[in-house]
Amino acid sequence: MNKLKFFAIAISCYFSTTINAQDSQTSMKSFTLKEMVNIARRQSIASKQAETTRENRFWQFQSYRSNYKPQLVLDGTIPGFNRSFDEVRQPDGSYEFLPVSINNSEINLRLRQPISATGAQLFLNSNITRFDNFLDTDTEDPYHLYSGNPLEIGIIQPLFQYNRLKWDKRIEPLRYEESQREYIESLEEISVFTTRRFFDLMLSQINLEIAVKNVANNDTIFKIAQGRYNLGKIAENELLQLELQLMNSRQQVAQATLDIETRNLRLKTWVGLTDITDLPLVLPETIPLFSVDEETALVHARANRSESIAFERRKLEADADIAQAKGDTGPQADLFARFGLTNRTARDAKLEDLYTSPENQQIVQLGFEIPILDWGRRKSRVKTAEANQKFVQYTVDQDIINFDEEVLTQVRQFEMLKEQVRITKVADDIAQRRYDITKNRYLIGKIAITDMNIALTEKDEAKSRYIQSLEDFWTAYFNLRFLTLYDFEEGFQIISDEL
Repeated sequence: MNKLKFFAIAISCYFSTTINAQDSQTSMKSFTLKEMVNIARRQSIASKQAETTRENRFWQFQSYRSNYKPQLVLDGTIPGFNRSFDEVRQPDGSYEFLPVSINNSEINLRLRQPISATGAQLFLNSNITRFDNFLDTDTEDPYHLYSGNPLEIGIIQPLFQYNRLKWDKRIEPLRYEESQREYIESLEEISVFTTRRFFDLMLSQINLEIAVKNVANNDTIFKIAQGRYNLGKIAENELLQLELQLMNSRQQVAQATLDIETRNLRLKTWVGLTDITDLPLVLPETIPLFSVDEETALVHARANRSESIAFERRKLEADADIAQAKGDTGPQADLFARFGLTNRTARDAKLEDLYTSPENQQIVQLGFEIPILDWGRRKSRVKTAEANQKFVQYTVDQDIINFDEEVLTQVRQFEMLKEQVRITKVADDIAQRRYDITKNRYLIGKIAITDMNIALTEKDEAKSRYIQSLEDFWTAYFNLRFLTLYDFEEGFQIISDEL
């Protein structure tokens, strides 16, 4: 009897604690699945990482765009002082080391404009050089000179070479658009991952509710069985089985409590709600009624996903590799032309004298390099690039097939999972009613303890299967959004809403 009294006090204390905890939680906000998903998309570490990656890709794209804009550069050497003994050739051909004290200062202003169509570069320059001699060997008086090009314009045109600007103009915008869609996909992946952690905690909370009810039911049954045992109506083996069942249900309460603490922390850390102690959750039992057509899903996936853009980008990159292999190993030539004004001043002249009556200056150069004997180097590089292009094409073709199959499989699973939720919900209700009937029949002595235990197990398993079917459905729901970047429930493009 002392043992029974101890168990009665323990159960009383447990239920008192549970009721107080439940009362405390009712005063707290309960989170729905979509609320938790929205919080994770706004403030989780993963969302901040996605945003940072997106910002990084934006500035990379801005850096690419700057390659096509004029570049204005000012450089120079001020001062360029040198005081030393330098080797100086004498009129008779001999050399002497004489003291030198000079300053060579130079300043250049350069404007560059690339031309992406041809790979050429237009330039506009202006430069000034000042020479100061602080130690004239004849007079030992300092003097200065000016020289420079007040204005010159020219062009540098590579011939037969790989034009990176032209290929980048085709590839980089695709890469940037791909990164924008990857950002949206990252948010949808956060939704999928949040759903899984949500249901991990949700299942633990429901397991605790089931375990608490089982403790109460098993305690009641055990006390009634004690009375029957004292009257000699049941065997001791049956009483011990009921006592063991009561102990197991209490152990399940302890395990469910531990699982809640662990999974509660995991979910809080993931979504960024570290300032909240507990996360009461609302079971998302309301299933959206919309249907998804396979062809419609494929159309949205092909139009919206980053992979669709990546397919085109990868093919262009393979084409660019062939062009680069041909350009880098074939004939090399550069056309250089410069036209402008040049001048120099007399000794101790003023700076403005440099701009008085300047003379014309013209320079035209054509440099070339033609491989005569390369032992098949150029052919090998080109053939390697062509083989890689074929490999990329075949790989992309297979990836497109896999892409379509993944979307179609998810659509079919989604429709099946809706039906699975309905079936497991009915099975859960049936199992609960069956257990209630079986328990009452056992209490009046109509059935054996084995039948009641079977009904108890089936009730708990039916509830778990129902929760699992809800998790599978909502995971598929958000995964379908991820695969198509389209909200079928509300009917809008996710990519246009987020960007």
